[in-house]
Amino acid sequence: MGAGLLGAGELGARATLVQFSSAFCQPCRATRRVLAEVAAMVEGVTHIELDAEDHLALVRELEITGTPTVLVLDAAGRIVKRATGQPRKADVIAALGYAIG
Repeated sequence: MGAGLLGAGELGARATLVQFSSAFCQPCRATRRVLAEVAAMVEGVTHIELDAEDHLALVRELEITGTPTVLVLDAAGRIVKRATGQPRKADVIAALGYAIG
């Protein structure tokens, strides 16, 4: 994905949780809470939420097929994990291990 698509200033120092959402997506709200909690717990991790409809070119490029979709990026902005649907907090923390570890 790289820093160019999001802007280097938006990436977390250690990892970034990128959430693709849509306006009427009920699981997206719960996903937002989980990702925000994890980002607050782990130093250097940032959570970014993108509206899929506002970022259609990126959605197509990354082959996002549903919301919520969460991408875990390492410090360089590379996608290391990807999941569709509402994640559990433990799964998000485990996925961060791939980005940070």
